[in-house]
Amino acid sequence: MKHTLRHIIAGAILALLFIGCTKAPITGRSQFIMVSPQQELALGIESAKQVLQTEKISNDPQKNAMVKRIGERIAQVASSNYPTARNFQWEFFVIDKDDEANAFCLPGGKVFVYTGIFKYVENDDELAAVMGHEIGHALARHGAERMSSGQLAQIGGEVLGAVMQSRGNPANTQAVMQAFGIGTQLGVMLPHSRTQEYEADHIGLVLAAKAGYDPRAALNFWKKFAQSGQTPPEYLSTHPAPTNRIAQIKALLPKTIPMYEASKR
Repeated sequence: MKHTLRHIIAGAILALLFIGCTKAPITGRSQFIMVSPQQELALGIESAKQVLQTEKISNDPQKNAMVKRIGERIAQVASSNYPTARNFQWEFFVIDKDDEANAFCLPGGKVFVYTGIFKYVENDDELAAVMGHEIGHALARHGAERMSSGQLAQIGGEVLGAVMQSRGNPANTQAVMQAFGIGTQLGVMLPHSRTQEYEADHIGLVLAAKAGYDPRAALNFWKKFAQSGQTPPEYLSTHPAPTNRIAQIKALLPKTIPMYEASKR
């Protein structure tokens, strides 16, 4: 009986591993994701509702126009080239919070940019580096990947079921939003893994370049952001140290600059 049970468990685990194996777009990194795209999109929509109910949305016409302009161009590239984004229902919002220099993208293409980030961006190219990075997280399904690992992997089915059955429940939504990098209090961004951060940089740089934004601007942004003291040393954080992040971006420029130049023809 014990052997039979072990075989059943082993078979179930192997089946889950087979079903959950996928690859990230652009980088081709192997991923283990047990959340279906449909579930993930539904969770993104519910989480976006929570953000809109909790945060003050800016009515600054210039900032809103800039975010929408850049977002729509990057979204067009993502939706046209990568299956993950084909069912996204893109929306772009600016959150009125000058002391928060951040941005995030929920599954389904709900993009939020805090007004605090505008202190570090001088033009569309630099903001495209930020938005491309955040959209890269969503395109690579990093939130779903986080839900499928660690603690959330054990309770993922329960959380998903609870969210689907109890829309708008703050406790359930909180667990989901943590997986997507949003803290227990909105505006507090939790770090993705260092691997996911580098991957989002890579994907975001490609998306922005194909959308007609100069990838070299990412260097300018991250240099300024590093000088702001916004990021802790790498050994204290799962975010890459700014110097390491800048080094990777430099290494990607020979590949992404031709994409940018091709977009201009």
